[in-house]
Amino acid sequence: MRPKLQILDKPLIQRILDEAFQLIEDPGVRVATYVETLLRAAGITVKEGVAHIPEPLARRLLELVPREFYLYDRSGNPAVHYGGDHVHFDPGSSCLNILDAQTQESRPAVSADLIRLVQVAEKLSQFAAQSTAMVCNDVPQEIGDWYRLLLVLWYSEKPVVTGAFSASSLHTLIDLLAIASGGREALRQRPRAIFDVCPSPPLNWSEFASQNLVDLARAGIPAEIVSMPLAGATAPVTLAGSITQHAAECISGIVIHQLAQPGAPIVWGGAPAIFDMRTGKTPMGAIETAMLDVGCAEVGKHLGLPTHAYMIAGDCRVIDAQAEMESGMSTVLGALAGINMISGAGMLDFLACHSIEKLVIDAEAIASAQRLVEGVEARTKTLATAMFAQTGLGGDFLKLKETRALFRKEQHFPSAVIDRGPAMNGTNPDILARARERVEELLSTYERHLLSPECEKELITFALQEGKAAGLQGLEGTLHAEYAHEAGPIQ
Repeated sequence: MRPKLQILDKPLIQRILDEAFQLIEDPGVRVATYVETLLRAAGITVKEGVAHIPEPLARRLLELVPREFYLYDRSGNPAVHYGGDHVHFDPGSSCLNILDAQTQESRPAVSADLIRLVQVAEKLSQFAAQSTAMVCNDVPQEIGDWYRLLLVLWYSEKPVVTGAFSASSLHTLIDLLAIASGGREALRQRPRAIFDVCPSPPLNWSEFASQNLVDLARAGIPAEIVSMPLAGATAPVTLAGSITQHAAECISGIVIHQLAQPGAPIVWGGAPAIFDMRTGKTPMGAIETAMLDVGCAEVGKHLGLPTHAYMIAGDCRVIDAQAEMESGMSTVLGALAGINMISGAGMLDFLACHSIEKLVIDAEAIASAQRLVEGVEARTKTLATAMFAQTGLGGDFLKLKETRALFRKEQHFPSAVIDRGPAMNGTNPDILARARERVEELLSTYERHLLSPECEKELITFALQEGKAAGLQGLEGTLHAEYAHEAGPIQ
């Protein structure tokens, strides 16, 4: 039996959906001019930028969404399974800052930081996918979207959770993925990436987000709605009310998406949070935020849709007991809820800062959660009596062949980040020191798997051409390959 967590009963889920369908019709959803013609052609009334979506149409379009799909690795193998109760994890995305490993102070992230994080995540089996985890502050802002994706594609073979910060950059990102995948049709057939798309709470699909939904649908590249109701500020203060708003935002986004391309893959996802009335902060580590994530996912699962959530994040600014308490708690809850993709590992400071050391600590929490959802299995013909027949009341179970055969299946063995060793007269390194050692160990064993020479040359040429207008000064120090200089300098 797979252990599961559920916090909403079916009558409450039905009430949430009933009201969500009411909301998208009255008061309706604010939409961009980009999609007004598309919506009107389907019979949806749009007045003064507000779409009034009828429930029967919304329900028909929800039925068109694929109930499952895969993301593929660089070799074209399925690596992430969206759908059902399959659970995967990826690092958090789009941080502006990194927690410096030596000073333990936050500073703006640069390309070298992202490369280190990607290399570490590549070595950790707990992460089925990479993410465009950090904004590279050492490159021009206008090329930041595609540049960080380029680094991930260069150093990783895993699928990627990514996103565009502007409508104009989306097509550049898709071009980059097509080069790495062997063309647009190959990318459509075996998508390497999924794109987060965020509505603006409450009930607003901006020009940028609307265009992303339409263009991703038509390109056949999976989209992941990341609805962000903020309970008490940009959403109702009650958890049930915020989950209802989340459902309305997801349904309305799916309507736009499916009208653009029926049957295109899309995920019911989110990053909801409560609004802390004492501090004015948005605590991602609060238990109520985790409850929102689980509740939102349950509504999506009730509809049979693939799911996503933003969890595993800590709110404090350093790696301490609070950060890991918050992260470990939400890791377990997300896994028990069967959320398909759980983002956020490595993040601190209300999602503003990344830490590679925290990433490897979070990986241990993820491994424990993965063991938990495997559940308890009867692996022997009798549960205990046959083994007692061999040992009697002496109880020396270490000698049994069953112990030798099964202990690795029954027990998860953590890395040295988790201290289970003997006491060393007070000299045992703390968890931060152990995490630093783990990071260096993973980096020392990382080996980049090359793309084909043709693909590498094409990626470099693309980067140089796209970066020229923005003043990119070259790729030395980021893309290490024998082909890096063959494309010639930027003129």
